[in-house]
Amino acid sequence: MPDSLATRTALYRLLLSVAFSIVAGCTSLPPVATQPKSVTSALNDVLDTGLGKSFNVLAIGRGGDSGFRMISTGLDGLTARLEMIDASQRSLDIQLYIFRADNSGNLVVHALLRAADRGVRIRVLVDDGETVSGDERILALAAHAGFEVRIYNPLRYRGHKRALRGAEFLFDKARVDYRMHNKLMVADNAVAIIGGRNIGDQYFQIDPQSQFGDDDLVVAGPIVQRLSGVFDEFWNAPIVIPAQSIDKRHTSDRALSEYLTMLDEYRQRLASSGAQARGQSKHPFADIVSGKAPLHWGPVEMVYDSPDKKGTNSGTAPGRVISKALIKQAEAVSTELLVVTPYFVPSPDELAALKGERERHARIRILTNSLKAAPSVEAHSGYMHYRVPLLREGVELHEVRASLGSASGSGEGKEMATRGTYALHAKLFVFDRRIAFVGSMNFDERSKHLNTEIGLMITSPELSSEIAGRFDALTTPANSYAVTLSDAAKGHQHLTWTTEQDGQLVHFETEPAKNAWQRAKVKFLSALPLDKEL
Repeated sequence: MPDSLATRTALYRLLLSVAFSIVAGCTSLPPVATQPKSVTSALNDVLDTGLGKSFNVLAIGRGGDSGFRMISTGLDGLTARLEMIDASQRSLDIQLYIFRADNSGNLVVHALLRAADRGVRIRVLVDDGETVSGDERILALAAHAGFEVRIYNPLRYRGHKRALRGAEFLFDKARVDYRMHNKLMVADNAVAIIGGRNIGDQYFQIDPQSQFGDDDLVVAGPIVQRLSGVFDEFWNAPIVIPAQSIDKRHTSDRALSEYLTMLDEYRQRLASSGAQARGQSKHPFADIVSGKAPLHWGPVEMVYDSPDKKGTNSGTAPGRVISKALIKQAEAVSTELLVVTPYFVPSPDELAALKGERERHARIRILTNSLKAAPSVEAHSGYMHYRVPLLREGVELHEVRASLGSASGSGEGKEMATRGTYALHAKLFVFDRRIAFVGSMNFDERSKHLNTEIGLMITSPELSSEIAGRFDALTTPANSYAVTLSDAAKGHQHLTWTTEQDGQLVHFETEPAKNAWQRAKVKFLSALPLDKEL
Protein backbone atom coordinates (compact mmCIF):
# COMPACT_ATOMS: atom_id res chain seq x y z
CA MET A 1 0.00 0.00 0.00
CA PRO A 2 1.47 3.40 -0.96
CA ASP A 3 2.46 5.73 1.89
CA SER A 4 -0.09 8.54 1.66
CA LEU A 5 -0.36 11.77 3.59
CA ALA A 6 -3.72 10.61 4.95
CA THR A 7 -2.18 7.40 6.28
CA ARG A 8 0.68 9.24 7.95
CA THR A 9 -1.76 11.78 9.45
CA ALA A 10 -3.98 9.00 10.83
CA LEU A 11 -0.98 7.26 12.39
CA TYR A 12 0.24 10.53 13.88
CA ARG A 13 -3.20 11.16 15.43
CA LEU A 14 -3.30 7.63 16.82
CA LEU A 15 0.11 8.02 18.46
CA LEU A 16 -0.90 11.40 19.88
CA SER A 17 -4.11 9.89 21.25
CA VAL A 18 -2.21 7.07 22.93
CA ALA A 19 0.42 9.48 24.25
CA PHE A 20 -2.20 11.81 25.73
CA SER A 21 -4.01 8.89 27.37
CA ILE A 22 -0.73 7.83 28.92
CA VAL A 23 0.11 11.34 30.08
CA ALA A 24 -3.28 11.59 31.74
CA GLY A 25 -2.32 8.74 34.04
CA CYS A 26 1.30 9.62 34.62
CA THR A 27 3.13 8.64 37.82
CA SER A 28 0.38 6.36 39.12
CA LEU A 29 -0.72 2.78 38.68
CA PRO A 30 -3.85 2.07 36.62
CA PRO A 31 -7.12 2.56 38.56
CA VAL A 32 -7.47 -1.21 39.02
CA ALA A 33 -4.54 -1.01 41.43
CA THR A 34 -6.87 0.42 44.07
CA GLN A 35 -9.10 -2.66 43.97
CA PRO A 36 -8.60 -5.16 46.82
CA LYS A 37 -6.62 -8.33 46.18
CA SER A 38 -6.17 -11.44 48.23
CA VAL A 39 -3.26 -11.49 50.65
CA THR A 40 -1.49 -14.85 50.72
CA SER A 41 1.72 -16.14 52.24
CA ALA A 42 4.15 -19.03 51.99
CA LEU A 43 2.78 -22.36 53.22
CA ASN A 44 4.12 -23.70 56.51
CA ASP A 45 4.42 -27.30 57.72
CA VAL A 46 7.58 -27.77 55.65
CA LEU A 47 8.22 -31.21 57.15
CA ASP A 48 4.99 -32.54 55.63
CA THR A 49 6.65 -32.71 52.19
CA GLY A 50 9.31 -34.96 50.73
CA LEU A 51 11.58 -32.00 50.05
CA GLY A 52 11.07 -30.69 53.56
CA LYS A 53 11.99 -34.01 55.12
CA SER A 54 15.02 -34.51 52.85
CA PHE A 55 16.56 -31.10 53.51
CA ASN A 56 15.70 -31.22 57.20
CA VAL A 57 17.81 -34.38 57.49
CA LEU A 58 20.69 -32.65 55.70
CA ALA A 59 20.42 -29.66 58.05
CA ILE A 60 20.68 -31.68 61.26
CA GLY A 61 23.62 -30.48 63.33
CA ARG A 62 24.21 -27.39 61.18
CA GLY A 63 22.92 -24.88 63.74
CA GLY A 64 21.79 -21.70 62.03
CA ASP A 65 23.81 -22.33 58.86
CA SER A 66 22.18 -22.84 55.47
CA GLY A 67 23.21 -25.15 52.64
CA PHE A 68 24.11 -24.04 49.15
CA ARG A 69 25.47 -25.34 45.87
CA MET A 70 26.29 -23.31 42.75
CA ILE A 71 25.05 -24.25 39.29
CA SER A 72 27.15 -22.63 36.57
CA THR A 73 26.20 -24.69 33.51
CA GLY A 74 23.21 -23.23 31.70
CA LEU A 75 21.49 -26.51 30.81
CA ASP A 76 21.93 -27.72 34.40
CA GLY A 77 20.13 -24.55 35.53
CA LEU A 78 17.12 -25.50 33.40
CA THR A 79 17.20 -29.16 34.42
CA ALA A 80 17.44 -28.28 38.12
CA ARG A 81 14.32 -26.12 37.86
CA LEU A 82 12.38 -28.83 36.08
CA GLU A 83 13.42 -31.42 38.66
CA MET A 84 12.58 -29.10 41.55
CA ILE A 85 9.12 -28.40 40.12
CA ASP A 86 8.50 -32.13 39.62
CA ALA A 87 9.56 -32.83 43.23
CA SER A 88 7.26 -30.19 44.75
CA GLN A 89 4.14 -31.33 46.61
CA ARG A 90 2.48 -28.29 48.13
CA SER A 91 3.67 -24.94 46.79
CA LEU A 92 5.81 -23.20 44.18
CA ASP A 93 6.61 -19.50 44.32
CA ILE A 94 8.29 -18.03 41.23
CA GLN A 95 9.56 -14.45 40.89
CA LEU A 96 11.15 -13.35 37.60
CA TYR A 97 12.20 -10.32 35.62
CA ILE A 98 11.79 -12.23 32.32
CA PHE A 99 9.74 -15.38 31.64
CA ARG A 100 10.09 -16.18 27.95
CA ALA A 101 7.49 -18.37 26.23
CA ASP A 102 10.23 -20.10 24.18
CA ASN A 103 11.54 -23.67 24.29
CA SER A 104 12.81 -23.53 27.86
CA GLY A 105 9.75 -21.56 28.95
CA ASN A 106 7.51 -24.23 27.43
CA LEU A 107 9.36 -26.95 29.32
CA VAL A 108 9.03 -25.05 32.59
CA VAL A 109 5.31 -24.41 32.02
CA HIS A 110 4.74 -28.10 31.20
CA ALA A 111 6.34 -29.01 34.53
CA LEU A 112 4.25 -26.37 36.34
CA LEU A 113 1.04 -27.73 34.80
CA ARG A 114 1.95 -31.22 36.00
CA ALA A 115 2.51 -29.78 39.46
CA ALA A 116 -0.84 -27.96 39.38
CA ASP A 117 -2.55 -31.22 38.43
CA ARG A 118 -1.04 -32.76 41.60
CA GLY A 119 -2.63 -29.98 43.65
CA VAL A 120 0.45 -27.80 44.09
CA ARG A 121 -0.37 -24.12 44.68
CA ILE A 122 1.58 -22.01 42.18
CA ARG A 123 2.20 -18.28 42.48
CA VAL A 124 4.00 -16.54 39.60
CA LEU A 125 5.19 -12.95 39.94
CA VAL A 126 6.67 -11.32 36.83
CA ASP A 127 7.86 -7.96 35.61
CA ASP A 128 6.81 -6.95 32.10
CA GLY A 129 9.21 -4.15 31.24
CA GLU A 130 11.25 -6.38 28.88
CA THR A 131 8.59 -8.71 27.48
CA VAL A 132 8.62 -9.59 23.79
CA SER A 133 5.84 -10.86 21.55
CA GLY A 134 4.72 -14.28 22.75
CA ASP A 135 5.60 -13.78 26.41
CA GLU A 136 2.01 -12.75 27.10
CA ARG A 137 1.12 -16.46 26.85
CA ILE A 138 2.56 -16.92 30.35
CA LEU A 139 -0.19 -14.65 31.70
CA ALA A 140 -2.79 -17.13 30.41
CA LEU A 141 -1.85 -19.42 33.30
CA ALA A 142 -3.83 -17.03 35.52
CA ALA A 143 -6.99 -18.62 34.09
CA HIS A 144 -5.90 -22.06 35.40
CA ALA A 145 -7.34 -23.05 38.79
CA GLY A 146 -3.92 -24.03 40.12
CA PHE A 147 -2.17 -20.75 39.32
CA GLU A 148 -2.20 -17.17 40.43
CA VAL A 149 -0.21 -14.68 38.33
CA ARG A 150 0.66 -11.12 39.32
CA ILE A 151 2.62 -8.35 37.59
CA TYR A 152 5.00 -5.89 39.21
CA ASN A 153 4.31 -2.25 38.27
CA PRO A 154 2.41 -3.21 35.07
CA LEU A 155 2.52 -1.19 31.89
CA ARG A 156 -0.79 0.21 30.68
CA TYR A 157 -0.11 -0.69 27.08
CA ARG A 158 -0.33 -4.48 26.87
CA GLY A 159 1.11 -4.99 23.38
CA HIS A 160 4.63 -5.10 21.97
CA LYS A 161 4.76 -2.30 19.40
CA ARG A 162 7.97 -0.47 20.15
CA ALA A 163 6.60 3.00 19.39
CA LEU A 164 3.66 2.64 21.78
CA ARG A 165 5.71 1.01 24.50
CA GLY A 166 8.36 3.69 24.06
CA ALA A 167 5.70 6.38 24.41
CA GLU A 168 4.67 4.98 27.79
CA PHE A 169 8.25 4.90 29.03
CA LEU A 170 8.70 8.45 27.77
CA PHE A 171 5.54 10.01 29.22
CA ASP A 172 5.21 7.92 32.38
CA LYS A 173 8.92 7.57 33.11
CA ALA A 174 8.58 8.53 36.77
CA ARG A 175 6.60 5.34 37.38
CA VAL A 176 7.49 2.72 34.76
CA ASP A 177 11.25 3.22 35.02
CA TYR A 178 11.11 1.20 38.25
CA ARG A 179 11.30 -2.54 37.50
CA MET A 180 11.56 -5.79 39.46
CA HIS A 181 14.82 -7.52 38.49
CA ASN A 182 14.59 -10.35 41.09
CA LYS A 183 14.99 -14.04 40.20
CA LEU A 184 13.75 -16.58 42.72
CA MET A 185 12.02 -19.97 42.83
CA VAL A 186 10.93 -21.61 46.09
CA ALA A 187 9.50 -25.15 46.35
CA ASP A 188 7.45 -26.26 49.38
CA ASN A 189 9.12 -23.49 51.43
CA ALA A 190 11.98 -25.99 51.83
CA VAL A 191 14.43 -25.31 48.98
CA ALA A 192 15.07 -22.41 46.61
CA ILE A 193 16.97 -21.46 43.47
CA ILE A 194 18.29 -17.91 43.40
CA GLY A 195 20.76 -16.11 41.15
CA GLY A 196 20.92 -14.21 37.90
CA ARG A 197 19.06 -16.41 35.42
CA ASN A 198 15.71 -15.52 33.93
CA ILE A 199 13.69 -18.23 32.17
CA GLY A 200 14.61 -18.25 28.49
CA ASP A 201 16.78 -20.15 26.01
CA GLN A 202 19.60 -17.57 26.14
CA TYR A 203 19.85 -17.77 29.93
CA PHE A 204 20.07 -21.58 29.88
CA GLN A 205 22.60 -21.43 27.03
CA ILE A 206 20.55 -23.52 24.61
CA ASP A 207 19.94 -20.77 22.04
CA PRO A 208 22.25 -21.52 19.09
CA GLN A 209 22.55 -17.82 18.27
CA SER A 210 23.22 -16.29 21.69
CA GLN A 211 24.19 -17.66 25.11
CA PHE A 212 24.37 -15.84 28.44
CA GLY A 213 26.82 -17.22 31.01
CA ASP A 214 25.23 -17.11 34.46
CA ASP A 215 25.01 -18.79 37.86
CA ASP A 216 22.37 -20.05 40.28
CA LEU A 217 22.50 -21.19 43.86
CA VAL A 218 20.38 -24.05 45.15
CA VAL A 219 19.83 -23.23 48.83
CA ALA A 220 18.26 -25.01 51.78
CA GLY A 221 18.03 -24.49 55.52
CA PRO A 222 16.83 -21.42 57.49
CA ILE A 223 17.51 -19.00 54.62
CA VAL A 224 14.65 -20.48 52.57
CA GLN A 225 11.96 -19.29 54.96
CA ARG A 226 13.47 -15.80 54.83
CA LEU A 227 13.43 -15.90 51.02
CA SER A 228 9.77 -16.93 51.15
CA GLY A 229 9.12 -13.94 53.38
CA VAL A 230 10.60 -11.60 50.78
CA PHE A 231 8.51 -13.23 48.06
CA ASP A 232 5.40 -12.60 50.17
CA GLU A 233 6.47 -8.99 50.73
CA PHE A 234 6.56 -8.45 46.97
CA TRP A 235 3.49 -10.58 46.23
CA ASN A 236 1.30 -8.54 48.56
CA ALA A 237 2.82 -5.12 47.79
CA PRO A 238 0.49 -2.38 46.45
CA ILE A 239 2.65 -2.03 43.31
CA VAL A 240 1.93 -5.67 42.35
CA ILE A 241 -1.33 -6.25 40.43
CA PRO A 242 -3.18 -9.52 39.61
CA ALA A 243 -2.71 -10.26 35.91
CA GLN A 244 -6.44 -10.81 35.37
CA SER A 245 -7.17 -7.30 36.62
CA ILE A 246 -4.78 -5.57 34.22
CA ASP A 247 -4.90 -7.81 31.14
CA LYS A 248 -8.24 -9.56 30.63
CA ARG A 249 -7.50 -10.51 27.02
CA HIS A 250 -4.39 -12.55 27.72
CA THR A 251 -5.73 -14.10 30.94
CA SER A 252 -9.05 -15.33 29.52
CA ASP A 253 -10.20 -18.95 29.36
CA ARG A 254 -9.80 -18.73 25.59
CA ALA A 255 -6.19 -17.56 25.90
CA LEU A 256 -5.44 -20.46 28.26
CA SER A 257 -7.11 -22.98 25.92
CA GLU A 258 -5.05 -21.72 22.97
CA TYR A 259 -1.85 -21.85 25.02
CA LEU A 260 -2.54 -25.39 26.24
CA THR A 261 -3.17 -26.51 22.66
CA MET A 262 0.11 -24.96 21.55
CA LEU A 263 1.95 -26.58 24.46
CA ASP A 264 0.48 -29.98 23.64
CA GLU A 265 1.65 -29.66 20.03
CA TYR A 266 5.09 -28.64 21.28
CA ARG A 267 5.23 -31.65 23.62
CA GLN A 268 4.34 -34.01 20.78
CA ARG A 269 7.06 -32.56 18.54
CA LEU A 270 9.56 -32.85 21.38
CA ALA A 271 8.61 -36.47 22.07
CA SER A 272 8.85 -37.46 18.43
CA SER A 273 12.32 -35.88 18.13
CA GLY A 274 13.69 -37.67 21.18
CA ALA A 275 15.13 -34.38 22.50
CA GLN A 276 13.49 -34.80 25.90
CA ALA A 277 15.21 -38.11 26.56
CA ARG A 278 18.59 -36.75 25.47
CA GLY A 279 18.29 -33.89 27.97
CA GLN A 280 17.83 -36.19 30.99
CA SER A 281 21.35 -37.62 31.32
CA LYS A 282 22.22 -35.28 34.22
CA HIS A 283 20.18 -34.72 37.37
CA PRO A 284 21.67 -31.72 39.21
CA PHE A 285 18.77 -31.15 41.61
CA ALA A 286 18.00 -34.82 42.27
CA ASP A 287 21.69 -35.36 43.06
CA ILE A 288 21.54 -32.56 45.65
CA VAL A 289 18.43 -34.04 47.29
CA SER A 290 20.00 -37.49 47.46
CA GLY A 291 23.32 -36.16 48.77
CA LYS A 292 25.23 -37.37 45.72
CA ALA A 293 26.11 -33.72 45.04
CA PRO A 294 26.45 -32.45 48.63
CA LEU A 295 25.49 -29.00 49.77
CA HIS A 296 28.09 -26.78 51.39
CA TRP A 297 27.02 -25.18 54.66
CA GLY A 298 27.77 -21.84 56.22
CA PRO A 299 26.36 -18.49 57.36
CA VAL A 300 24.09 -17.02 54.68
CA GLU A 301 22.72 -13.47 54.75
CA MET A 302 19.92 -12.34 52.46
CA VAL A 303 20.22 -8.84 50.98
CA TYR A 304 17.46 -7.26 48.92
CA ASP A 305 15.56 -4.17 47.89
CA SER A 306 12.08 -3.51 49.22
CA PRO A 307 9.23 -3.56 46.65
CA ASP A 308 8.78 0.23 46.92
CA LYS A 309 12.42 0.96 46.21
CA LYS A 310 11.54 4.39 44.84
CA GLY A 311 10.03 5.40 48.17
CA THR A 312 12.86 3.82 50.16
CA ASN A 313 15.51 5.66 48.14
CA SER A 314 13.68 8.97 48.52
CA GLY A 315 13.12 8.47 52.25
CA THR A 316 9.34 8.49 51.94
CA ALA A 317 8.90 4.78 52.68
CA PRO A 318 10.67 2.37 55.03
CA GLY A 319 12.57 -0.55 53.58
CA ARG A 320 15.87 -2.05 52.53
CA VAL A 321 18.38 -1.17 49.80
CA ILE A 322 20.71 -3.95 48.63
CA SER A 323 23.49 -1.69 47.38
CA LYS A 324 24.22 -0.43 50.91
CA ALA A 325 25.07 -3.95 52.06
CA LEU A 326 27.37 -4.54 49.09
CA ILE A 327 29.17 -1.21 49.46
CA LYS A 328 29.65 -1.87 53.19
CA GLN A 329 31.19 -5.26 52.40
CA ALA A 330 33.42 -3.75 49.71
CA GLU A 331 34.64 -1.08 52.12
CA ALA A 332 35.79 -3.84 54.48
CA VAL A 333 37.97 -5.58 51.87
CA SER A 334 41.64 -5.73 52.80
CA THR A 335 43.28 -8.05 50.24
CA GLU A 336 41.15 -8.67 47.13
CA LEU A 337 37.85 -7.93 45.42
CA LEU A 338 36.61 -9.92 42.44
CA VAL A 339 33.66 -8.62 40.42
CA VAL A 340 31.81 -10.41 37.62
CA THR A 341 29.08 -8.23 36.11
CA PRO A 342 27.52 -7.90 32.65
CA TYR A 343 27.28 -4.13 33.03
CA PHE A 344 29.72 -1.91 34.90
CA VAL A 345 28.54 1.66 35.47
CA PRO A 346 29.62 2.62 39.00
CA SER A 347 28.05 5.35 41.09
CA PRO A 348 30.16 7.94 42.96
CA ASP A 349 30.01 6.07 46.29
CA GLU A 350 30.96 2.81 44.57
CA LEU A 351 33.92 4.52 42.93
CA ALA A 352 34.90 5.87 46.33
CA ALA A 353 34.74 2.35 47.79
CA LEU A 354 36.97 1.00 45.01
CA LYS A 355 39.45 3.84 45.49
CA GLY A 356 39.52 3.16 49.22
CA GLU A 357 40.35 -0.50 48.58
CA ARG A 358 43.22 0.45 46.30
CA GLU A 359 44.54 2.85 48.94
CA ARG A 360 44.61 -0.16 51.28
CA HIS A 361 46.58 -1.98 48.54
CA ALA A 362 43.79 -4.48 47.90
CA ARG A 363 43.82 -6.11 44.49
CA ILE A 364 40.68 -5.39 42.43
CA ARG A 365 39.83 -7.48 39.39
CA ILE A 366 36.73 -6.87 37.28
CA LEU A 367 35.26 -9.01 34.49
CA THR A 368 32.55 -7.51 32.31
CA ASN A 369 31.37 -7.71 28.70
CA SER A 370 33.38 -6.42 25.77
CA LEU A 371 31.70 -4.20 23.20
CA LYS A 372 31.41 -7.21 20.87
CA ALA A 373 29.71 -9.28 23.56
CA ALA A 374 27.63 -6.51 25.17
CA PRO A 375 23.87 -7.27 25.24
CA SER A 376 23.30 -3.55 25.79
CA VAL A 377 25.35 -1.04 23.79
CA GLU A 378 23.78 1.68 25.93
CA ALA A 379 25.21 0.21 29.13
CA HIS A 380 28.59 -0.22 27.48
CA SER A 381 28.57 3.45 26.51
CA GLY A 382 28.32 4.35 30.20
CA TYR A 383 31.07 1.92 31.18
CA MET A 384 33.50 3.49 28.68
CA HIS A 385 33.89 6.61 30.86
CA TYR A 386 35.35 4.68 33.78
CA ARG A 387 38.04 2.51 32.19
CA VAL A 388 40.90 5.01 32.21
CA PRO A 389 40.26 6.33 35.76
CA LEU A 390 39.98 2.77 37.12
CA LEU A 391 43.13 1.60 35.37
CA ARG A 392 45.02 4.61 36.72
CA GLU A 393 43.98 3.51 40.21
CA GLY A 394 45.46 0.08 39.53
CA VAL A 395 42.19 -1.81 38.97
CA GLU A 396 42.55 -4.79 36.62
CA LEU A 397 39.94 -4.88 33.83
CA HIS A 398 38.96 -7.84 31.68
CA GLU A 399 36.28 -7.89 28.98
CA VAL A 400 34.86 -11.24 27.90
CA ARG A 401 34.95 -12.07 24.21
CA ALA A 402 31.85 -12.81 22.15
CA SER A 403 33.66 -15.82 20.70
CA LEU A 404 35.45 -17.88 23.34
CA GLY A 405 38.63 -19.80 22.76
CA SER A 406 37.74 -22.29 25.51
CA ALA A 407 34.49 -23.45 27.09
CA SER A 408 36.17 -23.61 30.51
CA GLY A 409 34.26 -21.48 33.01
CA SER A 410 31.67 -20.40 30.43
CA GLY A 411 28.77 -22.59 31.55
CA GLU A 412 28.37 -23.82 27.97
CA GLY A 413 28.13 -27.46 27.00
CA LYS A 414 30.63 -28.76 24.46
CA GLU A 415 27.97 -28.78 21.73
CA MET A 416 27.15 -25.08 22.21
CA ALA A 417 30.66 -23.78 22.84
CA THR A 418 31.39 -23.09 19.17
CA ARG A 419 27.97 -21.67 18.26
CA GLY A 420 26.51 -18.17 18.43
CA THR A 421 27.80 -15.32 20.56
CA TYR A 422 28.68 -15.41 24.22
CA ALA A 423 27.98 -12.76 26.85
CA LEU A 424 28.20 -12.53 30.62
CA HIS A 425 24.98 -12.36 32.60
CA ALA A 426 26.31 -13.47 36.02
CA LYS A 427 26.45 -11.12 38.99
CA LEU A 428 29.17 -12.36 41.35
CA PHE A 429 31.32 -10.65 43.98
CA VAL A 430 34.08 -12.22 46.07
CA PHE A 431 35.42 -10.33 49.09
CA ASP A 432 38.86 -11.39 50.38
CA ARG A 433 38.26 -14.97 49.14
CA ARG A 434 36.07 -15.41 52.22
CA ILE A 435 32.63 -13.96 51.45
CA ALA A 436 30.76 -14.34 48.17
CA PHE A 437 27.69 -12.60 46.75
CA VAL A 438 25.46 -14.34 44.20
CA GLY A 439 22.28 -12.65 43.03
CA SER A 440 20.51 -10.44 40.51
CA MET A 441 22.32 -7.11 41.05
CA ASN A 442 24.54 -5.73 38.30
CA PHE A 443 27.30 -3.26 39.13
CA ASP A 444 25.44 -0.35 37.52
CA GLU A 445 23.31 2.59 38.52
CA ARG A 446 20.05 1.07 37.24
CA SER A 447 20.43 -1.83 39.66
CA LYS A 448 21.24 0.61 42.44
CA HIS A 449 18.47 3.16 41.86
CA LEU A 450 15.76 1.82 39.54
CA ASN A 451 15.53 -1.99 39.76
CA THR A 452 14.64 -4.08 42.77
CA GLU A 453 17.30 -6.76 43.35
CA ILE A 454 17.95 -9.74 45.60
CA GLY A 455 20.93 -11.91 46.47
CA LEU A 456 22.77 -13.90 49.10
CA MET A 457 25.95 -12.98 50.95
CA ILE A 458 27.64 -16.23 51.94
CA THR A 459 30.60 -16.65 54.26
CA SER A 460 32.39 -19.54 52.56
CA PRO A 461 36.03 -19.74 51.44
CA GLU A 462 34.98 -22.83 49.46
CA LEU A 463 32.32 -21.01 47.41
CA SER A 464 34.59 -17.97 47.08
CA SER A 465 37.32 -20.21 45.65
CA GLU A 466 34.86 -21.80 43.22
CA ILE A 467 33.81 -18.40 41.89
CA ALA A 468 37.43 -17.28 41.70
CA GLY A 469 38.21 -20.35 39.61
CA ARG A 470 35.41 -19.45 37.21
CA PHE A 471 36.78 -15.90 37.07
CA ASP A 472 40.28 -17.16 36.27
CA ALA A 473 38.99 -19.44 33.48
CA LEU A 474 37.06 -16.61 31.81
CA THR A 475 39.93 -14.12 32.08
CA THR A 476 42.48 -16.26 30.24
CA PRO A 477 43.75 -14.58 27.04
CA ALA A 478 41.74 -17.09 24.97
CA ASN A 479 38.45 -15.96 26.52
CA SER A 480 38.80 -12.26 27.21
CA TYR A 481 40.57 -9.01 26.49
CA ALA A 482 42.91 -7.65 29.15
CA VAL A 483 42.35 -3.89 29.03
CA THR A 484 45.42 -1.86 29.93
CA LEU A 485 46.86 1.64 29.60
CA SER A 486 49.83 2.03 27.28
CA ASP A 487 52.16 4.99 26.87
CA ALA A 488 51.98 6.33 23.34
CA ALA A 489 54.94 7.96 21.58
CA LYS A 490 53.37 11.38 22.02
CA GLY A 491 53.37 10.99 25.77
CA HIS A 492 49.62 10.42 26.41
CA GLN A 493 48.04 7.18 27.52
CA HIS A 494 45.63 5.12 25.47
CA LEU A 495 43.72 1.87 25.97
CA THR A 496 45.00 -1.43 24.65
CA TRP A 497 43.05 -4.69 24.38
CA THR A 498 45.18 -7.85 24.59
CA THR A 499 43.87 -11.32 23.72
CA GLU A 500 44.94 -14.57 22.16
CA GLN A 501 44.36 -15.58 18.56
CA ASP A 502 45.70 -18.83 17.04
CA GLY A 503 47.87 -19.34 20.10
CA GLN A 504 49.51 -15.90 19.83
CA LEU A 505 48.97 -12.79 21.93
CA VAL A 506 47.62 -9.88 19.89
CA HIS A 507 47.14 -6.23 20.89
CA PHE A 508 44.41 -3.88 19.65
CA GLU A 509 44.65 -0.12 20.07
CA THR A 510 41.14 0.37 18.67
CA GLU A 511 38.31 -1.18 20.69
CA PRO A 512 37.22 -4.49 19.10
CA ALA A 513 33.67 -4.19 17.77
CA LYS A 514 31.25 -6.07 15.56
CA ASN A 515 31.54 -3.37 12.91
CA ALA A 516 32.18 0.33 12.42
CA TRP A 517 28.49 1.15 12.98
CA GLN A 518 28.52 -0.42 16.47
CA ARG A 519 31.67 1.52 17.36
CA ALA A 520 30.13 4.79 16.09
CA LYS A 521 26.87 4.15 17.94
CA VAL A 522 28.51 3.49 21.29
CA LYS A 523 30.72 6.56 20.89
CA PHE A 524 27.67 8.73 20.21
CA LEU A 525 25.77 7.29 23.21
CA SER A 526 28.79 7.82 25.47
CA ALA A 527 28.43 11.57 24.93
CA LEU A 528 24.90 11.55 26.40
CA PRO A 529 24.14 11.86 30.15
CA LEU A 530 22.62 8.38 30.46
CA ASP A 531 24.50 6.87 33.41
CA LYS A 532 21.58 6.95 35.86
CA GLU A 533 19.45 4.96 33.39
CA LEU A 534 22.14 2.33 32.75
